[in-house]
Amino acid sequence: MTASLTALLKPLAERQQPLRQLFAAEPNRAARFSAKACGITLDFSKNLLDDSSWQTLQQLAAQSSIRQLCQQMQAGAAINNTEQRAVWHTRLRQQDLQDLRLNGEDIGAAISACRAQMATLIDQLHQGTYLGYSGKPITDLIWVGIGGSLLGPQMAVEALTPYHCSPVRLHFAGNIDGAIVSDLTKQLQPETTLVVVASKSFGTEETKQNALALRAWFSAQGADKAAIARHFWATSANVQAAAEFGIVPQHILPMWDWVGGRYSLWSAIGLPVALMIGNDGFNQLLAGAAAMDQHFFNAPFSENLPVILALLGIWYINGFGCQAQALLPYSHYLRLLPSYVQQLDMESNGKAVDRRGQPLSDVTAPVIWGDAGTNGQHAYHQLLHQSQLKIPADFLLPLKVAHPLQDHHQRLAAHCFAQTQALMQGKTEQEAYQECLAQGMTAQAAAELAPHKASPGNKPSNTLLLDELSPYHLGALIALYEHKVFCQGAIWQLNSFDQWGVELGKQLSTPIYQALKAKGDAQFDSSTTQLIALFRQQNR
Repeated sequence: MTASLTALLKPLAERQQPLRQLFAAEPNRAARFSAKACGITLDFSKNLLDDSSWQTLQQLAAQSSIRQLCQQMQAGAAINNTEQRAVWHTRLRQQDLQDLRLNGEDIGAAISACRAQMATLIDQLHQGTYLGYSGKPITDLIWVGIGGSLLGPQMAVEALTPYHCSPVRLHFAGNIDGAIVSDLTKQLQPETTLVVVASKSFGTEETKQNALALRAWFSAQGADKAAIARHFWATSANVQAAAEFGIVPQHILPMWDWVGGRYSLWSAIGLPVALMIGNDGFNQLLAGAAAMDQHFFNAPFSENLPVILALLGIWYINGFGCQAQALLPYSHYLRLLPSYVQQLDMESNGKAVDRRGQPLSDVTAPVIWGDAGTNGQHAYHQLLHQSQLKIPADFLLPLKVAHPLQDHHQRLAAHCFAQTQALMQGKTEQEAYQECLAQGMTAQAAAELAPHKASPGNKPSNTLLLDELSPYHLGALIALYEHKVFCQGAIWQLNSFDQWGVELGKQLSTPIYQALKAKGDAQFDSSTTQLIALFRQQNR
């Protein structure tokens, strides 16, 4: 494989024909550049691709370590080489768990036991048989976590709102901003509230401080040690730390080293999703992801949805120098998907060295951003259409919706499709001029306004159509983006499963916190010292 993807792809990108010409030359282009799997259709015809560039990209995939790393991942090899850990999140969603062992441990039995424990708790909460310390049923559950322990379940719970069937209300506490826990404790009662603390290490600062604040809230309301133990659960790999906090062993759901936080939705981190949509619904979420796994593992690269998306992303990052990608779900329920994919993509592949620790010769990972359509059309689509930036975009739309307002959905779909068409074809200055004349403007006025109304077009996009936004289809969609990120990491030859870059800020926050609490002079750079002084001044 070439040492520099940029050196390979940039000359091809510079020779690429405009999209208008590509569509004019091939009336059947959309059919040829489309693929479908697991109830998801990908139309990637509005990309700056011709036969030559597409063939080069597929050769890039064939020459990469994608297949090799897939085999190693499935075999339980430590492909997370900097932490010497296996990467087995795909095992969490498979149905057949027999003979599933890793380093001598019966992983299949552990996963089955965890699923059974989750199912029992959820049944008790749904049936009102899990009683609090005063004998009343639980009415509210607070999920305390951050990062992968929050973004995945929060996004999935929101996405599957039409499938909610829980009598228990769900609340998320993630950020260390005290306003979150403070607001929650004003509206809830400890005697009917269950708290689940999600932290692999049980030492993550934000999660631990929120858990401590909630425990103090229980104590202030008269709950004793036994009562608190009744109301607190955890999902963690550090059983000892959870027990020292006051959580009894039978209330601790397992986490494993072979599951990274941003890939953990399929584990006990998915408890909030299972709570809200029921155990059967959660099993459908797992089934959709498992189906996408099989598609990814077995489909040829030319028809493989994760591989196609991965190659297109690399094409724009290393060929065209694009530094951002918009993720635009035309679904109110999918509005948190961009935030989820931000972590999945940027934390996984935002790296500067390869798997061996050597500097990478290419830029990796785009800035992911976006929001639900059509809100974005009235905010930042102006930049997508008329700026000099080229920002590839993924448009997502469920074909079938649960609500009865079909005219709304038709209008929403019309906007989605129109945006991809407008980005592709644009509007020339001559077309804008003729349009102004047709509206009754004088030739001079039309000539003056036309440059402002023209759009360059030739802006690439993918359109992903879900048959419907069900638990199954959401599971497949999430797994699709997981595998896309995995493929890009394989092609860039980096480790997509560690995140050492987040450690420095955590380390530096400790002495700064101590300085904020202390009365003496802080010894930092002049900017940090000044900021600390201003904070102290306002918080005497």
